[in-house]
Amino acid sequence: MSFEAAMRLAIAQADRVKGTTYPNPPVGAVVLDSAGDIVGVGATEPVGGAHAEVVALRAAGERARGGTAVVTLEPCNHHGRTPPCVDALLAAGISTVVHAVADPNPVAADGAARLAGAGVTTVPGVLGAEVAGGSLREWLHKLRTGRPHVTWKVAGSVDGRSAAADGTSQWITSPQARADVHLRRAAADAVIVGTGTVVADDPALTARTPDGALYDRQPLRVVVGLREVAADRKVRNADSPTMLLRTRDPAEVLRALADRTDLFLESGPALASAFLRAGLIDRILAYVAPVLIGGPNTVIDTIGVDTLTQAPRWSYDSVLRVGPDVLLSLVPD
Repeated sequence: MSFEAAMRLAIAQADRVKGTTYPNPPVGAVVLDSAGDIVGVGATEPVGGAHAEVVALRAAGERARGGTAVVTLEPCNHHGRTPPCVDALLAAGISTVVHAVADPNPVAADGAARLAGAGVTTVPGVLGAEVAGGSLREWLHKLRTGRPHVTWKVAGSVDGRSAAADGTSQWITSPQARADVHLRRAAADAVIVGTGTVVADDPALTARTPDGALYDRQPLRVVVGLREVAADRKVRNADSPTMLLRTRDPAEVLRALADRTDLFLESGPALASAFLRAGLIDRILAYVAPVLIGGPNTVIDTIGVDTLTQAPRWSYDSVLRVGPDVLLSLVPD
């Protein structure tokens, strides 16, 4: 198996555990024997459990000796809750280590250098951009900036409307798009809305399967605003914890959620615009349905743009079809 093919399998393993490994990053690993055949796969276990390399090495056993480890993140070189992954790789007799992204954490970094010093061949950067923009996106962002990564999820018509003139909005996007949102909720640390959304739509903000069952993992539900949230609102039920933040300041919201990594903003136009004005949105996920609605209910309020030269520019990270809809992923220029 090629290094790239093995890395894609490792990426799939990392994607599978995303959201379950905090504060550790979601990492995937594949072990190939000396002939290049898969003998072990693994992903990071919940905190206190084994790292991805150790899980894959356990599955491989003696077949790992003389083989190759393919990992989405450079193996760690420090003793935290668990011993260094470098030690496990050396003890297993791995001869080559392939990784996608270098570990930017100064406490855990330099695993590849230590492996090379012990005579192990190291191959860095295989599918590095794909991993950095995928399963490790939010974790890397927090290491760089010191704050959680904020994704604004917005769903609307092709002309930028979130509801018809009478307020009806269920549903603009397709079942496939809504299923994709629920999968992303299940991987997020928290889902954020404003009190206006709770009053108008009474969302549950849980992560649910297409048949309505709850996923095993649920995000923290965060409601932001000064209005009271009635006890009978769905966000007050027992399906998932809920945090009520009596503020309208996005910076205060991030301070309250500083121990989290991956925040999913699903608010209406007022709170989303406040986050945009504050420069605190790191990615936009826009689900665009092929429908024209018109009218006053736009997906965003004013963001301080009085003339076109003031408009913030974004770059397309990816463009995907989701059923009949289009999912646009954008990052700031």
